[in-house]
Amino acid sequence: MSQQQDLLRDAMRRLNLTRDAFSERLGVRRRALDTWLLPSDSSESRAMPEMVGKFVAEILQREALDTGVGSVGAGQQRPLAQRIAAEGKPQLLSVAQFDRGSLEDLFHVADVMQPIARRQKVTRILEGAVLGSLFFEASTRTRVSFGAAFCRLGGTVCDTTGFTFSSMAKGESIYDTSRVMSGYVDALVVRHPEQGSVAEFARATNIPVINAGDGPGEHPSQAILDLYTIQREFSRMGKLVDGTHVALVGDLKYGRTVHSLIRLLALYRGLKFTLIAPPSLEMPAYLVELVARNGHVVEQTSSLAQGLRGADVVYATRVQKERFANGETLEGYTPEFQVCKALVDAACKPDTILMHPLPRDGRPGANDLSVDLNHDPRLAIFRQTDNGIPVRMAIFAVLMGVEQQVARSMRDASWRSPAHIGPDDADFDGLD
Repeated sequence: MSQQQDLLRDAMRRLNLTRDAFSERLGVRRRALDTWLLPSDSSESRAMPEMVGKFVAEILQREALDTGVGSVGAGQQRPLAQRIAAEGKPQLLSVAQFDRGSLEDLFHVADVMQPIARRQKVTRILEGAVLGSLFFEASTRTRVSFGAAFCRLGGTVCDTTGFTFSSMAKGESIYDTSRVMSGYVDALVVRHPEQGSVAEFARATNIPVINAGDGPGEHPSQAILDLYTIQREFSRMGKLVDGTHVALVGDLKYGRTVHSLIRLLALYRGLKFTLIAPPSLEMPAYLVELVARNGHVVEQTSSLAQGLRGADVVYATRVQKERFANGETLEGYTPEFQVCKALVDAACKPDTILMHPLPRDGRPGANDLSVDLNHDPRLAIFRQTDNGIPVRMAIFAVLMGVEQQVARSMRDASWRSPAHIGPDDADFDGLD
């Protein structure tokens, strides 16, 4: 993404304006704005006039003065790492560490990371830094995503997976493991099957610790990349997160990704949530109450056909059978409880976004997001996973205090990568 796109997208987010409203605020045609937002290698991309850039900066400055909040580059705020700190430390344990302003600032850093994530630019900003990747629970996507993000910033990764290969299997405490590892590495990413365990790792060290999932608790980086994806998809369609209708589908009791996502979405205004799950797997009551207290509408149903109607975003999750308590059984799911193409075509809008944290159960008759949607342009799951790289790069950069150095450290990549990573990726006229 060019500096021009970065500036314009960030301005629209900060001003909470759609493309139509933003072009009107600037006094330009919507078509002109669209050409400025196109990737620089697009044949229809146009350079934004210098005067427009100055006008955008003036609008943001006036907005910051009116609201009493400084802009990112103005030096009027504490560093982002301090504003989202966990007990004073540069660690990411819960989405509760964010308010809307700090979340938008992190998204701005993720935008800066996009050319690196898209293999157009490279940086060595974390050269010499070592990441300790401790996954005491099986993982492929999250573990590799964090590792790739750290490597694309110039760092290296030491990782381990499972209790079998850990000294904790010999009885070592979490405190001892965390403190010992902190002597070897410069940051830790931890996934653990017990809720609250990552916070224990964090208490034993002063280096950055990132929660990559703690049992049925939270998965903050996944929720952040999910919301970042929603914003980018909405930007392409000229929509805002405020006032949107989100349907959360599947295992809402044990699905930690939805627990974190609904808390982040609650920071926005006027949302409608439809929670679709069998009675035995409903969203925990404390989260439903939290969302309702923030003034959002919450509906609960076990009917897929009814719940999906009118949704702007459908976020499906698989059944987390590995987290069921002893004797707990799966009830209320039928073979029809599947987000498939026939149902989506019947109940959803042409511009509904279909999301999933992955992995999904692709077997026939599975109670999950069906593979028959793979060629549907509404399916955003691969754009979603791709966004995990710039978002996790942003998290590392912020927690390690180098986010302001990234832009000037970039240089062109020496290799060529495909314009579309997957052969079936949607083009979206270059606006994705």
